[in-house]
Amino acid sequence: MQRLRIFLAGVGGQGTLTATNLLTLVAEDMDIPVCAGEIHGMAQRGGIVESAVLLGGYAGPRIDHGEADLLLGFEPLETLRALPYLHTGGTVVSNEEATLPVGVSLGSATYPDLDLVRSRTQDCASFSRFLPCRDLAREAGNPKSANTVLLGAMCAVPHSPIGIEDLEAGIRKHLPEKIAGVNLAAARKGYETVRSTF
Repeated sequence: MQRLRIFLAGVGGQGTLTATNLLTLVAEDMDIPVCAGEIHGMAQRGGIVESAVLLGGYAGPRIDHGEADLLLGFEPLETLRALPYLHTGGTVVSNEEATLPVGVSLGSATYPDLDLVRSRTQDCASFSRFLPCRDLAREAGNPKSANTVLLGAMCAVPHSPIGIEDLEAGIRKHLPEKIAGVNLAAARKGYETVRSTF
């Protein structure tokens, strides 16, 4: 298979690392050589979380600036901050719903307009899609499954080595039965939302 470097960026409480682990397990189930790791993260809610999943035989989970083929942004500001990791012409799939940092909530900082985030992303990426992951997850039954919405959306982008059926099989196999159903629905909503844009 073609090698693929995936950079994941979000904030604590969004399930970024859970998504990283699920992607890794799905790749292993598909017999795709994979390595993954947390690059930077803070466990508390609101802290920046960055991780990487490298598919196709990489020796380690490091991604430097300009190397990521695919950026998964769990929060728009973190998508913007992570753009330097994307190589020119890469792919971006991002949540469009903000999780405001403490400084913004207190009025000591400003949050970039979503149109700016989209514009900067389009300047870097050959393919990008933004979608309301929390709203779609809520429709699926639980807003906490927004991370799975984003993974489903990833499955719809051109050249994704992981298809929606592969992701669904991984959800059934690796997530507890009590939350598998809502995550299956969430993944399918993300997938269908991006597919409908073609």
